[in-house]
Amino acid sequence: MMFNDFPVQYIEPVYRPPSEAKSFILPVTNGCSWNHCSFCSMYTDVQKKFSVRKESDVLTDIQRAGEQLVGVSRVFLADGDAMTLSFRRLLTVLKALNHAFLELRRIGAYCLPRNVARKSVEELTELKNNGLSILYVGVESGDNEVLTRIKKGETAETTYSALQKIKQAGIKTSVMVLNGLGGQVLSEQHAVNSAKLINRAQPDYLSILVLTFHRGRQRFVEAFGGDFAELDSKELLKEMHLFISELNLNSTVFRSDHISNHLVLKGILGRDKPALLQAIRQALSPECELPTIALRNI
Repeated sequence: MMFNDFPVQYIEPVYRPPSEAKSFILPVTNGCSWNHCSFCSMYTDVQKKFSVRKESDVLTDIQRAGEQLVGVSRVFLADGDAMTLSFRRLLTVLKALNHAFLELRRIGAYCLPRNVARKSVEELTELKNNGLSILYVGVESGDNEVLTRIKKGETAETTYSALQKIKQAGIKTSVMVLNGLGGQVLSEQHAVNSAKLINRAQPDYLSILVLTFHRGRQRFVEAFGGDFAELDSKELLKEMHLFISELNLNSTVFRSDHISNHLVLKGILGRDKPALLQAIRQALSPECELPTIALRNI
């Protein structure tokens, strides 16, 4: 099938979580409604200025995809802010997807905590009952000073409240924390307070990525302040060791296998906590050589 024949025309670039690699990506919005996070350049292109797609266009895409695509079992609602849609519009999209794809088992989306605040547990439960299975929440940090400096627009408490509401609705939560986000000055409190937030939330999935400047560091450094100093490879691992050592999780799937990570780790927390910490200590040993440049431009 030629690209031009595909039932959906995308505004590039298009992003999705690694676990959604085999999903049909359905754009319901373009860009991100917040788009102030200083570490993120995903939606800074001119063509990615935030907008909500017309409902009729989305429903037409779903109908065409249902007619042309076979065996779709997963759908990811793009772009970075699908949950900003009203409950009614989300429910309409979910019902249309279930009608179009009879083998559909899972629907996921990125999620800003502020968008959950505008929806009740009852509404989220209804969305879950119509196929919304997992929400990906960029926690970034559980430290309020770090969150303020990176212009996240959230606090540890607003993030926790959103995660709790999602879990109460029976929707799985996948959260991400950014290694190195506090720089050298705030590294310890970033690690400790992030662990405190994750312990309270008990997410289903937890990923650690490394702060990486895809389009240069100026935007981030200006927002953070003049005291930002990057962590090198060893310092990043020490921060991750502190973070994991402070975690007290029951059955969270843990991953640090993104392209930005220097050490690939996989396990279940807390079952595999000792083994994960031992792997980090081994990587920190003098005989183990790691890249000297921690924050790579990719």
